[in-house]
Amino acid sequence: MRKAAELKGLGLLAVLTVLVVGTWGTVVFAGGNPHVAEAIAHAEGAAKHGGMGHADALVEHASEALTHAQAAQKDVKNPHLDEGVHELMEAIEHGKEGHAEVATKHAQNAVMHMKEVH
Repeated sequence: MRKAAELKGLGLLAVLTVLVVGTWGTVVFAGGNPHVAEAIAHAEGAAKHGGMGHADALVEHASEALTHAQAAQKDVKNPHLDEGVHELMEAIEHGKEGHAEVATKHAQNAVMHMKEVH
């Protein structure tokens, strides 16, 4: 009976370790700044909607991504983040003009750059 309880405890410890390490890995991936992670998530949403031809939804997501990316710039100095901000601004501009395909490419480029932020 005692062995079963010990094994159960070890299993719980293993699960918690995976959760903590997994969460920590996400934070490191996002440059240690939660705004970078949010910017990436919204930029991915922008690219997804743009790929479906939804320029208005692309602008909405890209604008939210831009807000987070600019907030991250206050704490994180990284040329990839700067380029991501530039790409988001381009995505918004083209999306407002209804050019979903061009705006999508800029949103995808923003994602690519922001994922390089360490």
